[in-house]
Amino acid sequence: MRQHTLKRSYEFKGKGLHTGAPAVMTISPAPAGYGIRFRRNDLGDDAIVRAAVSNVADVSFNTSLEENGVKVLLVEHVLSALAGLGVDNALISLDNVEVPVLDGSARPYVEAICADGLQEQDSERQFIEVREAFTYQDDLSNAWVKVEPCERFEASLTIDFNSPVVGVQTCDFGPSVDYSSQIAPCRTFCFFSQLEQLAAAGLVKGGDMDNAIVIVDRDADAASVKRVAKLFNAPDVEVRQGYLSNVDLHFDNECARHKMLDLIGDFSLLGAPLKARITAMKTGHRINAAVARLILKQFTQGSL
Repeated sequence: MRQHTLKRSYEFKGKGLHTGAPAVMTISPAPAGYGIRFRRNDLGDDAIVRAAVSNVADVSFNTSLEENGVKVLLVEHVLSALAGLGVDNALISLDNVEVPVLDGSARPYVEAICADGLQEQDSERQFIEVREAFTYQDDLSNAWVKVEPCERFEASLTIDFNSPVVGVQTCDFGPSVDYSSQIAPCRTFCFFSQLEQLAAAGLVKGGDMDNAIVIVDRDADAASVKRVAKLFNAPDVEVRQGYLSNVDLHFDNECARHKMLDLIGDFSLLGAPLKARITAMKTGHRINAAVARLILKQFTQGSL
């Protein structure tokens, strides 16, 4: 199987979910063997950050990378889109620290790239293969991830936030699932009870009703809704069926599907497509990164 890159460059403009800062990002073709790299144009042509698990710097509410003092925030959605479409090589140029959140999903990237298709390259694609099954257990969150050998990439995850609104949701992904239509449109989400905490921590400065699903997991009085409405620049927001405003879910299990979107993006930091079966319970960016490091260790050293 050959490596692939883009047929042309694509530009995206928007604001950062956490910083709120405007950003222009361009995804461009790259030569075979280049992998996926970010370039901070505002810091110079040499301000490069490789999309590698060794460069994961922060996993609180997003996946951020740092290399040689150069940081890039919120990389998981664009990385998921490239991995989901089978892009091996690309340069992502950015004029600020945070990737624009756009609509909170991977759909804008997928729609743009799919309109042209991919460019096949001369070099053969390399894979990361799991040799021995193992299970990662996180006692802090009661989350776990089981990794097993497989001839292709398959994943199944379950989310359970003890929320009567979300419930217990599952999502499966594999060769029979179309990433573009089934995973890419699924938006990021958060809980109402987290919003003021996140804002106090200097995050979600760019959050609004167009780029996030807000789940009301506790009673919300008029005063708290008003405060959140101010945060999201949405004066007419209200609670409907457990969500802020009249948000229409793309899927009944959109939250689980977005977690799958994140998982695909986080595991792309291995640097090559993964051949493994992943079964995950309550996973997130921190656990995805930890498991990816173990997979890479097994692949390069032969054992854990």
